[in-house]
Amino acid sequence: MGGGKRFTILSLLLTATIGLGFAVTATGKGPVGKTSYAPVAGTEDFSAVKERMEAEKSAIIERHMELLNQRYDLSDRPKEGVTMTRGKAVQKGVRVKLPTDVTWEQLAAMSPAEIREKGLFPKGFLPLPFPNHPEGGMLFPKFHIDEIKKQEGRDLTRFDLDYDLPDHILPEFPPAIFLTTRPDLGDVSQGKVVTIKNFFELFNGILNPKQLEGLRLLVTPFPQQQFNATDDRRSAEPHLGVTCFDCHVNGHTNAATHLVGDIRPQESRHRIDTPTLRGVNIQRLFGSQRALKSVEDFTEFEQRAAYFDGDHLTASKKGVNILERGSQVHFMAEVQALLDFPPAPKLDVFGKLDPNLATEDEMRGQELFFGKSRCSECHPAPYYTDNSMHNLRTERFFEPQDINGRWASADGPIKTFPLRGIKDSPPYLHDGRLLTLADTVEFFSLVTGVQLNEQEKKDLVAFMLAL
Repeated sequence: MGGGKRFTILSLLLTATIGLGFAVTATGKGPVGKTSYAPVAGTEDFSAVKERMEAEKSAIIERHMELLNQRYDLSDRPKEGVTMTRGKAVQKGVRVKLPTDVTWEQLAAMSPAEIREKGLFPKGFLPLPFPNHPEGGMLFPKFHIDEIKKQEGRDLTRFDLDYDLPDHILPEFPPAIFLTTRPDLGDVSQGKVVTIKNFFELFNGILNPKQLEGLRLLVTPFPQQQFNATDDRRSAEPHLGVTCFDCHVNGHTNAATHLVGDIRPQESRHRIDTPTLRGVNIQRLFGSQRALKSVEDFTEFEQRAAYFDGDHLTASKKGVNILERGSQVHFMAEVQALLDFPPAPKLDVFGKLDPNLATEDEMRGQELFFGKSRCSECHPAPYYTDNSMHNLRTERFFEPQDINGRWASADGPIKTFPLRGIKDSPPYLHDGRLLTLADTVEFFSLVTGVQLNEQEKKDLVAFMLAL
């Protein structure tokens, strides 16, 4: 599945699909784009595009699901007695499949060069491609599509593609909402998905007028690359567009996926797992790699460029929403900064476990977190982020390769995401390649070389579930 083949059928479709051709560098280390631009004027009739893509859909999905099943155990195995904030079960266990005839302990004893030479880096630790990587675009879980269609009549279905990961792997829906300004109210979501239809009744009397206006903008649909009123779209009918809260539902996440807009060519673009907006007020970097320095910059950038694959030319064609920085951007950013982490009753005011409330395995996990495992060097208390970026250099462990149209090589520096409330935000890592916290611990244990044993790994998971 992928192997070392440089030009797959899907890769070759790239130029025809979105006009971003590529070439191999002189060193043979990876692709360099022939052009950074997508064609602005379409040459194929919409009905022909739709018919062709609908005919290709089943084969594309089957190919991607074969990859997922090779990589992961996708079964529904909830962890007894552990739930997300509103009650959805947390999945347990390592889901990444090991190579044949090798154990985690054996891998940990090898050097990165040896693992690379023998081809033993677990496939589930490799970059995760988008379900149809040459095509890309915003892609939503069915439960969100159904809810938005029910409330607004706005259909986020794509005629060319369906979401890939099973629902039990994903965050709970709808997620809770906690406000930094009104912690006394607890979850203010009332168990509802906040939309343009209900935001006022839910938040009138809780938010001030400019915050209400900011929230209105966060739930107002605006044109986007795949969902717009032109014939260059992936919705069956002309479309109003998407909202900020279509991905960051209730200011959290539904694990909607996309591709980063700031990399070319297409096959080098990274898949995005939508991060939560909880705790935005304590963060200083925004975007997994863009390193935007304020939530205002992030808000404006998203609608000016990221909605359109980072291409301002197609943005102009499809109906870009130009936000007014002094009021609209400010109002939207203020609402995002109100979104708090869920309560963690076992943590004290310093963000550490209260020994009177924590279990023995959680306390052992905390000691490991701040000691042997070195997690705290990037994830210090109380919010468990250093507001910096780090390069794990996973390319030490595998040969560059094509994976269903995704050129897997170096990820580069990635921002440190906060770990507070982490059990509510599966899957993990910037592209969602790690399905559970147990997978995450195995990944970092191997990549950082900290040599954790089986019990230590379990204790670390227990600690993170308490954050």
